[in-house]
Amino acid sequence: MTDSKKDEKQNLQEELGNAAEKLEKFVKPIFNAIVIVLPFLIKYVQVLCTFYSKLPDDIAAMLIGLIFCFFGGLYPTLFAALQAARLSGWDSLVGALKNLNQEIQVILEADKKDSLKDEDGDGIADVNELDSKEFFERKTKLVLTKINPTKVDDALSTIYKVWLGVAAALAIKFARTISLALSLADAINKPVMKYAGPFLEKAVPKEYSRWIPVVVAWITKSIGMSIAWYIQTIISAFTSAIQGGLMTARAMLKFCAKRGIKLGGFIPEDHNETLIDETIGYTLAALGFFFQFKVGFDITFPFNIPLMPFEMAETWLRWQITSDDD
Repeated sequence: MTDSKKDEKQNLQEELGNAAEKLEKFVKPIFNAIVIVLPFLIKYVQVLCTFYSKLPDDIAAMLIGLIFCFFGGLYPTLFAALQAARLSGWDSLVGALKNLNQEIQVILEADKKDSLKDEDGDGIADVNELDSKEFFERKTKLVLTKINPTKVDDALSTIYKVWLGVAAALAIKFARTISLALSLADAINKPVMKYAGPFLEKAVPKEYSRWIPVVVAWITKSIGMSIAWYIQTIISAFTSAIQGGLMTARAMLKFCAKRGIKLGGFIPEDHNETLIDETIGYTLAALGFFFQFKVGFDITFPFNIPLMPFEMAETWLRWQITSDDD
């Protein structure tokens, strides 16, 4: 091995060592944040599932229709993913998520007990006296000893199989959007690298210069995705508003017909015998699209707080299917 290759290898090892040391500083706060946030997220999902499961079919249909009508354009990928999941093994997916939840609860309970231990009796919890490396090793050992690996492996395998079906469905459904996003990213990346590249090379330390094309590609891809998905959001808002409005109107008529509410013969037993459902549905569709347009196709405070999991899932799905198609 030549001296230059040895030096290059040594420099790479030093860079990796420095990066590892920097990452160790974030291990403890990240783990603590996960332990705090995860129970709330699990409880959030459980409450939603319990609430939905107790609803009568017609009321559930009305609720879903209203969500599509007023929020369909805000989370088009998420809603499409849920629809695809129902066709790709919904029951097995729910079972896998329940098994994972059980294992997570076991770990959280074990971590709660471990975080209170004070074996040296100095009045300070043992975990608070550890550095980042020791903390990471201790929590890793806790997870590996408390978790059921077979159960987790089966659950993750099931989730992955369902995800493959969902990803394929999303890639087909949003093929034009993905193609537009990648085309825009490529079109933006070339002039940015041509005109801004030389300035960035001067501004960035030489040892980090190889990261310039990668970071610029990430940024331009984000810009391309933002433009393409904004166009798709408008299209999805229009179509989902119509779909959701009609779904709500027809569910409303079924609700009234089942309970004998006819309003003097105004509400028929079969919605196919009247145009009332279309009238109500298109009115709701207009209101739903106007609402989404008014908020700029983005949920603002304070509604963005309870809907944050949906925002995160939508962003992740968009990036995932666009990245996979690259």
